[in-house]
Order: sequence, then C-alpha cells, then structure tokens
Amino acid sequence: MDDLLTTWWRELAERPDGPLAFRYYLQPAMALLLAARDGVRDAREGRPAYFWSLFTGPAHRGEAIRSGWRSIVRVVLLALVLDLAYQVLVLRGLRPLQLVVVAIVLAILPYVLLRGLAGRIARVAHRPGHPPHPAA
Repeated sequence: MDDLLTTWWRELAERPDGPLAFRYYLQPAMALLLAARDGVRDAREGRPAYFWSLFTGPAHRGEAIRSGWRSIVRVVLLALVLDLAYQVLVLRGLRPLQLVVVAIVLAILPYVLLRGLAGRIARVAHRPGHPPHPAA
C-alpha cells in the first residue's frame, strides 16, 4: 500500500515537468478569466461572493453550482482530455483518480476561489462615490 501511494504522489508531482506541461499554466489561466468575468457579473447583479454563497445560501446553492458549472465545464473537459493524453503517452496506462485530482486542482479550485474574489474587487471598484472606470 505504501508503494502504491508513493508511486501515485510521485506520478502527480512529475507532471508539471513532463510533456503537456503547458496545461499547468493554461487551465488555471482560463479558470481565472472565467472567474473574473463571472465575479464581475455577480457584483453587477448584487449576488454575494460565490464561494461564500455555496455554504451560506442553501436556497440558492443549486443555482450557484449550476452557474459555476456552466462556466467552467469546458475548462474541466480540457483538463480531463489533456491529462488523459498525458497518462496514455507518458504513464502508458490510465489513472482515473489522478485524472479527477488534476481536473479539480487545475480548473475547478481556481475558479471557485477566484470568482468570489473578483466579485469583491468589482464591488469595491464600483461603489458609490468611487470614480468610474475610464472604460465605462
């Protein structure tokens, strides 16, 4: 069992240095852009911070999860496909649990954490009495 866990962690740790390493930058960047877009929309529509609302707003939790999923589904699918290609090309096998972990860490986690932050920044930037953005 120890060998299995050691191998599992070693294979995960070696991925940023191997083939298809660009995905370690591309996927979080895409999640960041989508999170910023959705966070600004949340602020404009007066919705609470995304991550916080998942825990404190049970009445709207399903709607919030669906909204986030609609935005991030393509990035998650890209994460899954690229990691699957990595597994087949480099590891010469399939590691389904690693596939899920990589998709969560590279796509879902950055989106969930940054959407609320983007919304908070947008709220502060567009408060009454705050000068409007030059592009507005």
